[in-house]
Amino acid sequence: MRKLFAFVFSVLILSLSVYPVLAEGKIAVSARAAVLMEASSGDIVFSKDADTRMPMASTTKIMTALVALEKGDLQQSVQIAEEAVGVEGSSVYLTAGETLTLEELLYALLLESANDAAAAVACAVSGSIEAFSAAMNEKAAEIGLENTHFTNPHGLDDEEHYTTASDLAKLAVYAMQNPDFARICSTYKKTIPMRDGEGTRLLLNHNRLLKQYADVVGVKTGFTKRSGRCLVSAAEKDGVRLVAVTLNAPDDWQDHRAMLDYGFSQYSNVSLAESGEYTWEIACTGAPDGKLTVTNTDSLSFVCRGEPEITHIVEVPHFLFPPVQAGETIGTVRFFNHGTEIGSLPLTAAESVEIPADERGFFEKLFDRA
Repeated sequence: MRKLFAFVFSVLILSLSVYPVLAEGKIAVSARAAVLMEASSGDIVFSKDADTRMPMASTTKIMTALVALEKGDLQQSVQIAEEAVGVEGSSVYLTAGETLTLEELLYALLLESANDAAAAVACAVSGSIEAFSAAMNEKAAEIGLENTHFTNPHGLDDEEHYTTASDLAKLAVYAMQNPDFARICSTYKKTIPMRDGEGTRLLLNHNRLLKQYADVVGVKTGFTKRSGRCLVSAAEKDGVRLVAVTLNAPDDWQDHRAMLDYGFSQYSNVSLAESGEYTWEIACTGAPDGKLTVTNTDSLSFVCRGEPEITHIVEVPHFLFPPVQAGETIGTVRFFNHGTEIGSLPLTAAESVEIPADERGFFEKLFDRA
């Protein structure tokens, strides 16, 4: 019995060391480093060694695609350079001199995680691997990734090629705001030409969560022996978007399911105002019936953690003098959650009011009558 108890106790201790429990005991992860971020605010829902510098493998290609999209043209024709042929690791077997569009290469990059496509993109956009890597680092600095450095566009191992779970989450949130990036990384299956139309290449997204978790909309897998399994996922449900990152995670698929489930249990999307919901009448000389209508034309929502306690303040003048132009901002409605301001909307004039044609003063009009 003592031996059995000792065995069970040792297994329990081992499991706790491999799968540390998240805050509040809600979930556990196998990852060496992990983070869960709410996208609209950048709030960290959960983190584990999130600022530890680690290899990132092919999650590198999030930045590769982003730089290519911002510096290149999706429809530009790319002739495959010698440097892009035969690159180690995942490949779509590009041949020197064949021609593809930048968009087709980005599909190969983000779905099949093709290292040769990464090299081809780099050479097409910046002229060389080195120049493109410099552009990647410039973008990292612009976004505020303080613990990230790139030496290549594909993620093959290099001591000076590193990131953190926190930086990867920030990068994914930023990249997913690009509609072309979001469209490509959420695609599960795509065909692109082979050798200038001699056949087709079938591309299948390595991200299983696109099929296994209904709300997942991206982003990228990665693996090398040095980095272990790496995964960045984004999921959206009822107006709430979450980004999860794991680095060196033996059970990454389950880690992400658990993290995303936990995140969605914590957040809700609260409607603060529908278009036209806030309407006031303000005294205005020259307006019909002496009153000008102001209203909000935009809607507004807020992603809230926990139970919301929404209040608002309306700021409008008591009186207006013409001229007033339709659409002109007249006031503001400000929204608060538990006393903290969370957003605002302009209140604009519903119609124009011109200065009255007869601008004479009271006494001038009185003497005219006399």
